Amino acid sequence: MKSWLSLVAGVSAVAVASCCAAGGPDFDRDIRPVLSDKCFHCHGPDAEKREADLRLDTRDGATALAITPGDPDASELIARITSDDDSMRMPPADSNLSLTDAEKQLLRDWIAAGAEYTEHWSFRPLPSRIEPPAVKFSDWPRQPLDRFVMARLEAEGLRPSPQAEPLRLLRRMTLDLTGLPPTLEDIKSFEQAAAKDMSAALESAADRLLASPAFGEHLAVAWLDAARYADSYGYQSDLLNTQWPYRDWVVQAFNDNLPYDDFLTWQLAGDLLENPTRDQILATAFNRIHRMTNEGGSIAEEWLAENAADRVHTMGAAMLGLTLECARCHDHKYDPILTRDYYSLSAFFNSIDENGMYDRTPIVPSPSLLLPTDEQATR
Repeated sequence: MKSWLSLVAGVSAVAVASCCAAGGPDFDRDIRPVLSDKCFHCHGPDAEKREADLRLDTRDGATALAITPGDPDASELIARITSDDDSMRMPPADSNLSLTDAEKQLLRDWIAAGAEYTEHWSFRPLPSRIEPPAVKFSDWPRQPLDRFVMARLEAEGLRPSPQAEPLRLLRRMTLDLTGLPPTLEDIKSFEQAAAKDMSAALESAADRLLASPAFGEHLAVAWLDAARYADSYGYQSDLLNTQWPYRDWVVQAFNDNLPYDDFLTWQLAGDLLENPTRDQILATAFNRIHRMTNEGGSIAEEWLAENAADRVHTMGAAMLGLTLECARCHDHKYDPILTRDYYSLSAFFNSIDENGMYDRTPIVPSPSLLLPTDEQATR
């Protein structure tokens, strides 16, 4: 389980470190939302709707015409948003948008601080190491990650909550790791162990829960949702589709603590690995569990394209945390994804030997994998 916890800890540390940065207004937290809501419609990435050839979504575009870094009084942006002249004030009256005094002050303070733009945190390179911050309330952290949490609490003028009572901790731990409440037997056993050594009782309970089959089942729920798992084809007839072996593989992968890079690689292209195992091939069902149709009049070639698009969209959302759909019709307006990138990626997912519709018939056999039971395999 260490590899999964390390991944979560690393990402959390980066996010917390970013939130704790001192100085003027934070671009991502304070400035980007204002510009996006009130300005990007006319001065953003959409070239067809852009007014006055002004872009405020990039620093080069903004500083070329509207912003003088370090000098808000010399910045046309400040002059326009504070103007008393209705014909000059931005956003224009017919947009039904307006800036609050607090938002205007944020923009002024940001420009005075240098008008720095930053990429979204998910596109920034991860540093090789992040040093845990020093904290005043040093008795509370039990591990390095706690110091990031404590630093944020201190920055907000807060203190940690009191230590929860033992049974509350057990309930939280059980729900977090298995999605189920503790049983009466679990509670009784924990109380007996906690009476002797609270720390050892918690550690033993955590080990037991991590070793429980319910742990993998609980984690698998979120992934199967992202992977659009279902036991049927969907659409109008919604017939049964035997895909549960993939579901069971996902559960087992979590319970076996399969490294995350392998977890993704096997699902994307496990069948292309050298001498792939049965599980590596089975994992590639990730690419095949989209909806399918057999409605009269359906055009197979059209559905080949739709299936490939579905794989691109699902991979982007589940593995990259990005919505790639926009780039199917035009360059993405907010994320660094071009239409050319979209169709280059789509080509990888359009190489499956299929006919595009229901193809589990003797006439047109689908890509399939025989999964004998242990007894059958030994015969």
